Amino acid sequence: MSAPEGRTAALERVTGETAVTVRIALDGAGVADIATGVGFFDHMLTLLAHHSLVDLTIRASGDTHVDDHHVTEDVGITLGQALARALGDRKGIRRYGHALIPMDEALALAAIDISGRGMLVFNVPFSTAKIGTFDTELVQEFFHAVAANARLTLHLKLLAGANNHHIAEAAFKAFAHALRDAVAPDPRRAGAVPSTKGTL
Repeated sequence: MSAPEGRTAALERVTGETAVTVRIALDGAGVADIATGVGFFDHMLTLLAHHSLVDLTIRASGDTHVDDHHVTEDVGITLGQALARALGDRKGIRRYGHALIPMDEALALAAIDISGRGMLVFNVPFSTAKIGTFDTELVQEFFHAVAANARLTLHLKLLAGANNHHIAEAAFKAFAHALRDAVAPDPRRAGAVPSTKGTL
């Protein structure tokens, strides 16, 4: 199936724990309109939109009185599914992207293959359990949900870092820049699928 006009998608996910809506435009300007009820997560998603040049509108609510796990994971699931839908048959894209991004003392590497196979390799250690009230383990949960549902391979690796806010920010920015390259149209592909198999 070809991607919708303008490579956009809109999805809603409602469960007994959360309600999430995502609108995405791959060929955007990095405009972010984010409200998940989780302040630090909103900050990271805004960075993701800005640095990927993907327009993102995300609304989420859920059982944050328990913790932020379900909202974070379900946003990742819905965002991954929206990304997959916006990519359509994945014809004419560059497919691969990578970025090495510093954030003060932190340095993160991201590499993406829009492969059709969901996989996360995550080597981003945090030295504290929380950044403010946000559980640092949820960074991995978010990226796992995105990779699995967008059907892409994602490697994230921390090369340096001490401040946990900077570490998370470097990881999100690295992912954003790698995503920007991977989803970009390749003018030399002339609409062909970037695989010798003929499908992704």
